[in-house]
Amino acid sequence: MATVGKVPVSVGHESSLSAALEAQKYLQSRLTATSETTSFRSIPIIDLTKSFSSSLTDRQEVARQINEACTTVGFFYITAHGIPEEVCNNVLNLAHRFFHELPQSSKEAIHMKHSNHFRGYEPAAFSSVNDFTSKETKEAFNWGYETGLDPTGGDGKYVELDGTSEGAVNQWPQESELPGFYNGISKYYGEVLQLSRHLFRLFALSLALPEDYFETLMTHPGGIARLIRYPPSINPKPLSALNEDEEIGLGAHTDYECFTLLLQDSNPGLEILSPDGHWISAEPVNGGIVVNVGDFLMRWTNGVYKSTVHRVVNRTAKERYSTPLFFSINYDEIVETLPSCLSKDNPSKFPPITAGRYVLDRLALTVKTGKY
Repeated sequence: MATVGKVPVSVGHESSLSAALEAQKYLQSRLTATSETTSFRSIPIIDLTKSFSSSLTDRQEVARQINEACTTVGFFYITAHGIPEEVCNNVLNLAHRFFHELPQSSKEAIHMKHSNHFRGYEPAAFSSVNDFTSKETKEAFNWGYETGLDPTGGDGKYVELDGTSEGAVNQWPQESELPGFYNGISKYYGEVLQLSRHLFRLFALSLALPEDYFETLMTHPGGIARLIRYPPSINPKPLSALNEDEEIGLGAHTDYECFTLLLQDSNPGLEILSPDGHWISAEPVNGGIVVNVGDFLMRWTNGVYKSTVHRVVNRTAKERYSTPLFFSINYDEIVETLPSCLSKDNPSKFPPITAGRYVLDRLALTVKTGKY
């Protein structure tokens, strides 16, 4: 028996071994087809319609596109994802309301400095993903998984980043001050949480694993989410290799968890670094959500899937809003390199690691206080 986290994967029977070898062959063929790619100038758009089909062949076709995107760019857009347009529009509106309608004193009352888990209001420049070498202009509201936000009800075993089981640790604004805020957040979060689980099944297929391979690892998943406001640019400049960016909304970084789902408004700002050093603008796609590989999934796949450097620069005279969800498996899982990403010629490059502790240690580097 080989294990990944707490999930046993049988390779003892001849038929299972044959299937595993065939899956490895398929995966290697995909890697060979993309391994020479050294740069990109666009981001793939993947229509998820067939991923909801009862046909395994249809779902595998979508998974094939995901594999290609993750081994080359590390980013892709998804359309036809199933989250109603009004739910998406509402959560972006809630972001605007939070930053403009909630009194500053009320924001300070739920400041993330009061949280041991990076939850609550985050003023501009309180954190930095890039060693505080540039002042970040964004401000945010952060929250994480709660059983009441999970449409499945969860399994009652949720633990936090540090392994504690103290229940909900989110800091929410008062309903009287921001009516409908929690309900609106709950609706969107529930939708995007279920979409993340659906995507993980596609990721399994894309890695030549059984479709339900990750199923028991996301029964009480990590799911940190944010509402982010990027103020208008004081000195708008177009994206250019010749420009020195004075106003960085969010510095160059890679994400920490398995993958990120980003809902953004109609204003551009997200930029992705191609391996040859060119920044590529991730222009908003109508009805689309951006998905990108995080460092944890890159480790888990032995470097097969790419966690790509990106940043946010608001180059317009308008405010920009976005809502990312950083999806992880259950924080108490200890994971090793996925079996389909191992071979005699490509042994594991990464030791086993606990999901939550890894994310917590990465987050601790983003604040100056040292309290985390």
